[in-house]
Amino acid sequence: MATMTLRMPQAIRRLARDRRGVSAIEFAMLAPIMVGLYLGCTEISDGVAVDRKVSLTAATLANLAASCSSSNANSGSCPVNTTPPYNITTTEMNNILDASTAIIAPYAASNLKMTLSCINIDSNKVATVKWSAVRNGGTGGTVNVPAALLEVPRQLLYSEVSYAYTPTVGYTITGTLTLSDRMYMAPRVDAPSYNGTACK
Repeated sequence: MATMTLRMPQAIRRLARDRRGVSAIEFAMLAPIMVGLYLGCTEISDGVAVDRKVSLTAATLANLAASCSSSNANSGSCPVNTTPPYNITTTEMNNILDASTAIIAPYAASNLKMTLSCINIDSNKVATVKWSAVRNGGTGGTVNVPAALLEVPRQLLYSEVSYAYTPTVGYTITGTLTLSDRMYMAPRVDAPSYNGTACK
């Protein structure tokens, strides 16, 4: 019994000096944290990329409709010699929506909702939506024009885009996130009509 008691401190000292397996233990402790950081950074980067594409889609949608002119070289070409003038046909509107949708690739276009509207602002600063075109059910909601844009009578093209983004790893934590953006743009030449419905 006395011999065993004398050997105990020596065994404890040897154990304290033994460094075998320390790296494996440190790795086992740090690996979950490092994997979590890696997946978190990947998810955030992916979400920011989708959000940026949503903003670009909203800008492109308004820009293509605003560029409507009598020039066939223009993406949103619509002739002036129609009644009403600068009329966007259903085919041309589908082309504008298709071109805007292409920006969201490689993400699923089926999760993308778009609404393009033409707003008339009268001399009493009352904004009225004259026509709208939607894709995938549209974004819904009412159009609230900022006070700074109500200063003078004018027409504005308004695009609203939303995307249902589902994180790959963080779905159980966050669920599906709705990323959205909107854009107001003045027509380049004149406010376009859509299928014969004037904006003025």
